[in-house]
Amino acid sequence: MAVKVGDSAPDFTLTNQSGTPVSLKDLRGKAVVLYFYPKDDTPGCTAESCAFRDQYEVFKSAGAEVIGVSGDSNESHQRFATKYQLPFTLLCDKGDQVRNLYGAKALGFLPGRVTYVIDASGIVQYVFDSMFNFKGHVEEALKMLQQMAAK
Repeated sequence: MAVKVGDSAPDFTLTNQSGTPVSLKDLRGKAVVLYFYPKDDTPGCTAESCAFRDQYEVFKSAGAEVIGVSGDSNESHQRFATKYQLPFTLLCDKGDQVRNLYGAKALGFLPGRVTYVIDASGIVQYVFDSMFNFKGHVEEALKMLQQMAAK
């Protein structure tokens, strides 16, 4: 069953591009933009990740942490982050366990591209699911963070 707006974001622990464990529960107290993407260093995923990179300071100013998740290895994430100067965390979800936990559905044989905006108390405030609107993930997440800040 897919995670939806109003649900508590399921907790998980995955390793980042440096091999360090990262748990969602440790990020409570700040908003989290959690985006699932299919594969490092592919055209669409690079466009999406670079769009998050280009707006990263805006996300930080809004009190949010950006985290990308795919099934690629820590080494692949490290190369991807270095090549495109990605300043945020990339998590290794081997076997797509967390992707499946969140219900980030696939499009055919490709893992899905879904972004979740999670508030400081761990509640999902927004879900954006679009395989081909790469920059929309960034634009929509920023809009939701602005709405959350206005409340």
